[in-house]
This record gives sequence, structure tokens and C-alpha cells, in this order.
Amino acid sequence: MNVSIIGGGNIGTLMAADAAKIGNRVTIYTNNPSQWKSQIDVLDNEKNLMFSGKIYKATSDLREAVREAQIIFITYPAHTFEKLAEDLNRVIDDSRMIGIIPGSGGAEYAFRKLIEKGCIFFGFQRVHAIARLEQKGSSVCMLGRKSDISIGSIPDNKGSEIGAIIEEMFQLPCNVLPNYLCLTLTPSNPVLHTSRLYTMFKNYKKGMTYGKNFLFYEEWTKEASDMLIACDKEVQQICEAIPLDLGAVKSLKEHYESGDSRAMTEKIRGIQAFKGLLSPMVQKDGGYVPDFTSRYFTADFSYGLKVLKDIGQLFDVRTPNLDTIWEWYLKFRTYEDGGEKRPYFRLNIEKKDEFVSLYKNNK
Repeated sequence: MNVSIIGGGNIGTLMAADAAKIGNRVTIYTNNPSQWKSQIDVLDNEKNLMFSGKIYKATSDLREAVREAQIIFITYPAHTFEKLAEDLNRVIDDSRMIGIIPGSGGAEYAFRKLIEKGCIFFGFQRVHAIARLEQKGSSVCMLGRKSDISIGSIPDNKGSEIGAIIEEMFQLPCNVLPNYLCLTLTPSNPVLHTSRLYTMFKNYKKGMTYGKNFLFYEEWTKEASDMLIACDKEVQQICEAIPLDLGAVKSLKEHYESGDSRAMTEKIRGIQAFKGLLSPMVQKDGGYVPDFTSRYFTADFSYGLKVLKDIGQLFDVRTPNLDTIWEWYLKFRTYEDGGEKRPYFRLNIEKKDEFVSLYKNNK
């Protein structure tokens, strides 16, 4: 197939190699095509070569990147979706398969015009592996590869067709979920990252510094687990209020096989693929401060937690813990150079039946 990967970061590089190794013609859309080699090497955590994939080309021209694409994978962070959707809408005039990796962040609302054009829209519930760039444009480490991939689609009856393609391309079993909303409500980074950041920085004030950059996962706290579990419970209550099959939205207690906050803390601290990952912080005035320009903030709050909160509000579900984290974040939602407000997700749907109908689109 002709495959386009939009985004040459960690997961985009790995996906390009995965797709190319079995003979697909892979094009990378990136700001820096000159950095890209014709071959991408995939390494294990000890830097041993696992496999390689030869890509067709890298380009910074979006029209050229998608011109022949039968399937397009988007690996950009959620806060870029609206702008990217506008750009794609100008260069795509026919039906394509468009996948969001992972499929959270309210992507179906940003890309709604393309869905209305007849594009088959899908996403992964979670990424199929943890990826870390080794050398931009030529090598990437693959850590913690999953045993399967779960996808949801719009229209919801196209899941099996897409699933067959995904299984062949990534050489992993593909589970087809009942609808795309199962991805939107999956409490992954929008709950995991935001709970940790809130409990880490809730007492932060301008002018404060911290003595070090904390290990994000290995120094995970029980307080973070308490908040995570409380927010996770609210997401499950949202799922129960919506008249769709959302049984595939598993709680994080189930996902991490942890019945309480103590077990959750030990589990998250011990995940091998997360070892060594630092928090989104930058050096300043001899110490460290939160980096509010990091996608941990710009995506996971504004296009992660905010999505969950807005859907809960539409369906009259109280979410006091999600609200607490969001209201804390609002205090810092400005650019460092001052003044201009960062964008954030807006549902722009006021009727429950209109919301539900988007996920039942069986045209």
C-alpha cells in the first residue's frame, strides 16, 4: 500500500519502519526531510538491531505527502489537530483512510469535515509500542511492544476492514472496538499524566524553583495514584451515562492490574519501558520549573482531560476531580512570553443525540 506517516517523532518513526519492512511504500511528512535516510533501523533497549525498513521518501510538502496515500497515519499531538485538519481538508478531495495514533484528544471533532467528505476515520486505543528516537531520521528504539492493537472507527462498520490492514502491517492481532468513542474516553495520558502533574506541581507559584527534575514514573507517588484512581472512576461513570457500547474503556485499575493506590504506585514505578523518563521541566534560575509548553500540558490537559470533562458535562455526570485538575491548569495556560491564551478543546455539541449519532455513522 501507499502509506503516509504525518510526524517524524518517536512513534511516527517506528510506525514508518514497521509499515516499510513488509514492502509498503512509505512517505514521511516532516519539517526536516533532509535529516531522513532511506532506511530506518529499529533497535531494542540494548541498541541491538531488530529490523529495518526502507522508506520511499520524506517531504515537507503536505500535498505531496498524501497525494498517493491510501492510508494516512497521524502521530501529531492533539493540540495541533485543528490546524492539521484544515491543511488536510485543502489537499484531500476524495475518500482516504485516516488514522490517529493514539486516537484520543477529540480528534473526531477536529477532523469532522474529512469524515463528512467520506474519509474512513480510525485510531489506535493505545500505541502499539513505546518508541524512543535514537537518531532522528534513521534509527529508533522499540520498547514494550504490545501483544495486540485495539482500534475504533467512524463509520463504526469499517472496523473489520481497517483491522485486517493493521494486522498485516504491524504483524499484531487487531481487536476491533464497537465505536470510536471507546478511544476518546480511554483514560490513558489524559488521566495518567494530568494526575501526576497536578499532584507534583499543585503548590507551584511563579518564581519558585525545584532542586531537580523528577523522574516522572520511577518517583511516582501514592498521592498521584489516589488522584488517578479518583479521576478514572469518574471516566467510568461517564461511560455508564452514554447509550453506546463502551465496555472496551477499561479502568486504569484493571489496565495496570492494581486494586488500590499502593499497588498502583508500585506498578507504575516498576514499568521497564518508563525507566529514566524525566518530567516536563526546564532549567531556570539555578533550579527547575514546569515546562508548560510541553505536550504533557498542551495536549494532555487541553485536548485530553478537557475532552473527558466536556463529555461528562454533556451527559450530566459530576466530575469533581477532573474539574479540580482542569481549574488548576487554567492558572498556567499562557505562553511564557505572556498574554496569549493557548487553545483548548471545545465540544461544540449541545445535544446528546447529536453526540451519539457521530459514533453510529454507518453510511
